Amino acid sequence: MSRRTRRGRHHGVADKSHQRVVDYSKLKNPLLRQPAFSEDRLAAIHNTALRVIEELGIKVLNAEARDYFKQSGASVDETTQLVRMDSALISSALESAPSEFVIHGAVAATDVTLGGDNIAFVGVGGAPHISDLDRGKRPGTLEDTRNIIKLSEHFDVLHLQSPNVESQDIPVHLRHYRVTEAQLTLSRKPFFIYSRGSAQVEDGFAMTRIARGVSQAEFEARPWCYTIINTNSPRQLDIPMCQGIIDFARAGQVSVITPFTLAGAMAPVSMPGALVLQHAEALAGVLLSQCVRPGAPVVYGSFTSNVDMKSGSPAFGTPEFVRAAFGAGQLARYIGLPWRGSAATASNTPDEQSVYEFLMSAWGSVLGGVNMMVHAAGWLEGGLTGSMEKFILDVEMLQTLAEVFNPLDSSDAELAFDAIASVEPGSHFFGCEHTMERYQTAFYEPLVSDWSNFGQWTENGAKTATQRANGIWKKVLQEFEAPAMDPARLEELQAFIERRSAEGGAPIE
Repeated sequence: MSRRTRRGRHHGVADKSHQRVVDYSKLKNPLLRQPAFSEDRLAAIHNTALRVIEELGIKVLNAEARDYFKQSGASVDETTQLVRMDSALISSALESAPSEFVIHGAVAATDVTLGGDNIAFVGVGGAPHISDLDRGKRPGTLEDTRNIIKLSEHFDVLHLQSPNVESQDIPVHLRHYRVTEAQLTLSRKPFFIYSRGSAQVEDGFAMTRIARGVSQAEFEARPWCYTIINTNSPRQLDIPMCQGIIDFARAGQVSVITPFTLAGAMAPVSMPGALVLQHAEALAGVLLSQCVRPGAPVVYGSFTSNVDMKSGSPAFGTPEFVRAAFGAGQLARYIGLPWRGSAATASNTPDEQSVYEFLMSAWGSVLGGVNMMVHAAGWLEGGLTGSMEKFILDVEMLQTLAEVFNPLDSSDAELAFDAIASVEPGSHFFGCEHTMERYQTAFYEPLVSDWSNFGQWTENGAKTATQRANGIWKKVLQEFEAPAMDPARLEELQAFIERRSAEGGAPIE
């Protein structure tokens, strides 16, 4: 069920007649978008990006991708592998790419619409390590992957499954079977498939068709899963990333094309210059998807931030990150595509730094008009670690954002004139009729925050928010029940995995 009670879900109360019912499964962002540039400078960034891909070109390492570009009319130099694309090709691609589309879950209630004012949150992705207060930082395992899938399924403020943490106890040529199986059997939400070669992608597609009970034609008729494509900034698309765009576009599935343009390192040190490079690389990826299949669903991704110029390490939640997010959102709207942003931190532990950097990143993305916010729960150490406690802390902040999106009821009854009239000057509103009718449902009830006074907090163990988060994720996992799945489909899915594993799996290409 997508509609859940806040108290009943986490704390439990005897009287269930006045529970506050919330539903975070379908969110729209009503906030005003914050621009970074005037309209003329926004156009200048777009036009400069077009100059980059037409005059300088993008190096494309994948031969099949170069063929697609060549067939579309782009200029391809096979010696240098540089592809130059004119503005007419880009305009045509932007006309065919959908501005809004639905990515489907196992049931309609978990479908996610990307584009427009819709906003979806996605958990940590691609971290090689996991951490928690009990065992510290360690390499991720399949158990850790499954645990984060369970948390993502439990909280309705998270809308899609994510790349999660790497299951390093499973060999790479077999890992995709177990991770995809976990997503399909532990969750009903739309999910992620790695682009690590056509064989692994096709395995993932086949498993999706089995689990969702659809034919190949039905599968290719609408999106069921997504992948994230990172360009090799500056100005390069590598072999597996190109192949991922091709494979996903050919099957009608979603590519989230995301340049990783760190200003001062892989991009110009000026943020507008970094955005020019980001825009050029993203446009090249969008064009490739539309060369393969006009109308293929694609998301304009951004991950532009700066580096610490003393160490070269990526920095997140910085003023530069926020302003780049505003600019990226403008650019996505300018070309009419859904936009993927992020909520990131460089902190190494779930501490104050991790929270304020997350919030700055998240607000930059939200006010920029993000449609798909990745790394929105559990991200630590610049993406090298997924944290169980940070996951819960982030969910608290995401739920708060979701509440902010809910418009205030300003009906006459809520203006409370009669309530104001009924309370004597200098008195209070605790016991008045207006309060008594609403107090159990009026306000957001926190997941992690402790609003008790110091004495009560001390008696309860004087736990920090991080310590409370530790207890919450354990309770969620202990009580988790996997969604029901047709036994015949489950049997077919497991037989597929066993057969493909016996055949040697699918090595990374």
